[in-house]
Amino acid sequence: MERRDLRAADSDREAVVKLLARAVGEGRITVEEFEERTRATYAATTYGDLDELTTDLPRSTW
Repeated sequence: MERRDLRAADSDREAVVKLLARAVGEGRITVEEFEERTRATYAATTYGDLDELTTDLPRSTW
């Protein structure tokens, strides 16, 4: 099984929300994008779902 197929934990989703908050603070995404991506983050079930929400952002491992 690949990493992208593994189930994400609540802590993984929280790490992505922090990354998104940092991105909106830096002006990389708009507030509207932040809100959309945050909703999608909390609905995500796998690492692949989370990766799709952050693929265009610079990041360290979340």
